[in-house]
Amino acid sequence: MDGLETVRKLRKIDSRVPIIMFSTLTERGAAVTLEALALGATDYVTKPSNLDGKATLEAILRELIPKIRALCRVPGAHNVLSDAPATPPIAAVQGPRVLCPAKIVVIGVSTGGPDALARLLPSLPASLSAPVLIAQHMPPIFTNMLASRLSSKSELPVRECVSGEAVAAGRAVIAPGDFHMVVQQEVGAVRLRTHQGPRENFCRPSVDVLFRSIAQVYGERALAVVLTGMGQDGLKGCEMLRAAGARVYVQDEATSVVWGMPGFVARAGLADKVLPLDQIALEIVRATTLQVAARNQS
Repeated sequence: MDGLETVRKLRKIDSRVPIIMFSTLTERGAAVTLEALALGATDYVTKPSNLDGKATLEAILRELIPKIRALCRVPGAHNVLSDAPATPPIAAVQGPRVLCPAKIVVIGVSTGGPDALARLLPSLPASLSAPVLIAQHMPPIFTNMLASRLSSKSELPVRECVSGEAVAAGRAVIAPGDFHMVVQQEVGAVRLRTHQGPRENFCRPSVDVLFRSIAQVYGERALAVVLTGMGQDGLKGCEMLRAAGARVYVQDEATSVVWGMPGFVARAGLADKVLPLDQIALEIVRATTLQVAARNQS
């Protein structure tokens, strides 16, 4: 059996056992990996092609070991890359808030993200009145293929970001692998820009980098959604968004592959709603529909 057939067989035997794919940073490696994730693989580790043997092994172990710990929930193995501790209670959001209509939706996601996005995006209508921007932790090549796969299943067009393009409603844009994606207010339009600034939270693209730019440009008109993922990328960005008056929704623990990123945000008291994955699309539509209703009333 090859890797894909092995995933199929394993999933027939056990629907929950973690499966980590090992692939190369090539088009073929990306295609096989995304197919494996669609078949039920949990996550993947890529093999750098431009390093010597020792450096390659070190890079693999640096990425692989935290994923094994997070996915298998090894006791006492929590670290900055792992999922959030299970013991502290979720802090309550402080008091009722008057929320502005959402003019943009921004999503941060990591481990388990391709499957979560494949379930979320097809539930959004083509008539969605806000742009959707996505920071998914993925290397080059993978993000473009992921965008194509998601677009083929969704009414909402999905594509990898092209630096300089205007932000527009009714489509989803994914940050390219190994690039940060940000929004910038320019003459006559808000535009997407990409850059290769320092990694944040070990990541490029980083959710925090995108969220910070959203807070600066859109403020209270933004809706941030944090989905399944290891570590705490997105936490500081959510702090800025909440301070600006924006909404923050996070995926719940029961439907997350790893409740790290959404867990940190929830425990910090920054989440307006903690939702199962299958309810998030409806809440996004509700938040953006308010925008249309408010415009009609005016």
